[in-house]
Amino acid sequence: MAIHTKSADDIDEVDVIVAGGGTAGCVVAARLAEADPSLSILVIEGGRNNHNDPAVVNPAPFLSLLQPSSKAALFYKANKAPQLADRESIVPSGGILGGGSSINFMMYTRAQRPDFDSWDTPGWSADEILPYMKKLETYHGPGNKAVHGYDGPVHVTDGGYRGTGSEADLIAAAKALGYPEIEDLQDLDSNGGSQRWLRTVSKEGKRQDAAHVYLHPKLEDGSKYPNLHVVVEAQVVRVVFDENKRAVGVEYRANPHFQASIALSAAPVKTVKARKMVVVSCGALGTPSVLERSGLGAADVLKKAGVPLVADLPGVGHDYQDHQLLLYPYRTGLRPDETIDAMLSGRVDFATMLEKKDKTLGWNTIDFCSKIRPSEDEVAALGPEFKEAWDRDFKNAPSRPLMLMASIMCFLGDPASVPEGQYVTTGTYTAYPYSRGHMHITGPSVDDPLDFDVGFFTDAGDVDLKKQIWAYKKQRELMRRTQMYRGEVAAGHPKFPAGSKAACVELEASLLSSGAENVRDVEYAAEDDAAIEQFLRENVATTWHSLGTCKMAPRESKGVVDGNLSVYGVEGLKLADLSVPPENVGANTNNTALTIGEKAAAIFIKELGLGGATA
Repeated sequence: MAIHTKSADDIDEVDVIVAGGGTAGCVVAARLAEADPSLSILVIEGGRNNHNDPAVVNPAPFLSLLQPSSKAALFYKANKAPQLADRESIVPSGGILGGGSSINFMMYTRAQRPDFDSWDTPGWSADEILPYMKKLETYHGPGNKAVHGYDGPVHVTDGGYRGTGSEADLIAAAKALGYPEIEDLQDLDSNGGSQRWLRTVSKEGKRQDAAHVYLHPKLEDGSKYPNLHVVVEAQVVRVVFDENKRAVGVEYRANPHFQASIALSAAPVKTVKARKMVVVSCGALGTPSVLERSGLGAADVLKKAGVPLVADLPGVGHDYQDHQLLLYPYRTGLRPDETIDAMLSGRVDFATMLEKKDKTLGWNTIDFCSKIRPSEDEVAALGPEFKEAWDRDFKNAPSRPLMLMASIMCFLGDPASVPEGQYVTTGTYTAYPYSRGHMHITGPSVDDPLDFDVGFFTDAGDVDLKKQIWAYKKQRELMRRTQMYRGEVAAGHPKFPAGSKAACVELEASLLSSGAENVRDVEYAAEDDAAIEQFLRENVATTWHSLGTCKMAPRESKGVVDGNLSVYGVEGLKLADLSVPPENVGANTNNTALTIGEKAAAIFIKELGLGGATA
């Protein structure tokens, strides 16, 4: 297997360097190798190898990969934000081969048709992108066969296990709220309902991360792909340019986080040259830093950081976006095999589960998810600023969801903080946030701190905040209409005033036991709404869906790349990751990252004259 650790000492020059072995980077490298096995390719990944790691390939322990002690994730700390109760938000990102696809929740969620069309770039409309969405997948679900693929590397299935009873319970509750069950919410057009969610997990219950399904099979077949190489645990420092501003290589160093004992300054920097192309694929959080350290960015930012200017690109690191997530835990009457709480709390040993080939290891715990919109009455109740935004951006675009909502079958927090039992956590995340942040360097070194602003709840009129106030009430009514519901875990909900009709409860039986017709919506007073707002400001967090920091747009509109993913102002440099979408998507973003990888690979194959570039 052509995987090197910390440094590929025998490789000084290749045809193509892919700086970043995340989701899109793995796709690009694998597709280029397929197009021409003689093409020499080097992938440089900051994290460790993920090959056959039990915590990666088995879906159920996915939360362990996002824990603060995890070495599979990078943790970016944002600036203190007064609108977020003076918190410094933490945003994890993929820090392992395969990137986000190796540590994510494995939810198969496609963007909507108007999302791609809003990118307003030739070659990137929904109709033009659909062939690449089909190319990446082998789809095992229901729906219109014409919009899905059936011979791609990523299997989309029910996974190794489903909680069918709780799933049906949630689907029924959603119907009671006016959100019908939709056979296939991922056809680019359907909206306003729920689905029995599919996931990027094989029928055998194995995660379908980009490294395992695209890259590792080729690395294992060294006789056919002898020129495909990967170096892991190696940080990209910067892109190197010649006197004509052409990218001719990159500098990288061993990642000190994987050294037993080493001073940061002691890690030597190695230069590897690229004869034909450099592709930066370090993600929406990592790519801006690499570009700025390379001299590409806003002139004032680079001057302050002490980096010589190569090309003035004010769009680098600008317009950071992330779907804004809130998580709400509930007590339930579910059985132990209907949640993963026993595994998370240690009541069941992970190693024993592996030995016994426990079927729940093939479960991502998310069987129910939805894309939802408010009624006109609910829109009006959220105030004039919200209604103005709704009328402008949503009312006449029925396939655009306001929020996405999912149920995770466990307590998504410290298990020691709640009594032994079976829990469900509901997540609501904003599909198209108006808030924007930024990501910039403060110095020329990889080790210099970053100037990172998540920007949550900074939009005019607090529209993003109002979306989440509506979503809190809606998700709570969903849970209250389930058979499993036994009340809220109060610590994970707003602190309602004493005597409030909205107070959290603990129950011995479902509210439905007295008849569905007797379940009435919770009444919220103005003081309750204030409590919800305070809770949102204190708890809103990342959905791990960072994007838009090096957008594909005209240069005069703060674009960083054109429709062929070429970086403005230089030659031979491409981007391929979630930094390039200029507008957000109404979906979990990993499918979009895979799609960008496929589209990017086709563009690069054509430009390199390799053939085989069609989807």
